[in-house]
Amino acid sequence: LCYCHYPDLLLTHRINIIKLLYWKPLDYLEGLTTSTADKILVNSLYTKCVVSDTFSHVKECEVLYPSLNTSKFENGYEIVCTDIMPSSSEFVFLSLNRYERKKNINLALKAMAYVKKHCKEFSKCHLIVAGGYDSRVTENVEHHLELEQLSQELEIHDNVTFLRSISDTTKLFLLRNCTALLYTPSNEHFGIVPVESMYCCMPVIAVNSGGPLETVEDSVTGFLCDPYPENFGKAMVKFLKDSGLKDNMGKAGKKRVQEMFSFEAFTEKLNLAVIELC
Repeated sequence: LCYCHYPDLLLTHRINIIKLLYWKPLDYLEGLTTSTADKILVNSLYTKCVVSDTFSHVKECEVLYPSLNTSKFENGYEIVCTDIMPSSSEFVFLSLNRYERKKNINLALKAMAYVKKHCKEFSKCHLIVAGGYDSRVTENVEHHLELEQLSQELEIHDNVTFLRSISDTTKLFLLRNCTALLYTPSNEHFGIVPVESMYCCMPVIAVNSGGPLETVEDSVTGFLCDPYPENFGKAMVKFLKDSGLKDNMGKAGKKRVQEMFSFEAFTEKLNLAVIELC
């Protein structure tokens, strides 16, 4: 039984002959061992297509969605982080990603600029950009500075807060209290953050590709959009115009996670897969 989150050979770059020679036998072994599995499980329909295209000799794959460890979201007490949430902002949008260029956090900032240009309620809006950051990683440092500079250029810096390497407590506070999640990466293999967001009753605005196509139900638990500022911005404005939208979508999102991405749903399908092999 093989559970594949994504082919390793697609996660590394062969930028020179040394790396190419190093990975060549490992790539071969990955394809060989994967194709000899009696059953292959993958984390999404998107990954299923990638695996089928990458390993031509694999047997049919089945989708088994990862489960969410809901216990860490059910701590039973109210978290207060008054120094993070702007008291003057009625609508607070959240971007939760590592500080990496491939995460396309620029899109969240440009969507905020769209809202500023097209919606008079912009003064009530705020964007919190939070995520993994390591000062030893050059890209993290560079991209954080790039994003801060972009917020200045777009003239939205007073409405944006950048947080680096937040604690689990802070993350939980944000998931519980923000208006909506802006999930900007394209072609994510699965993406656990939208699932965490929905479980905390926070709607998701995500790019309409990869994992979010399966985790987010468009116009029910959030909005799936083309990866352009105008599309994201229009989805954000809907929350400004409809006071009940967050609550309605939030409740639908939590229900969806409980039905599709709970540990119970995961174990039940995994058990059936194992029984079929016996």
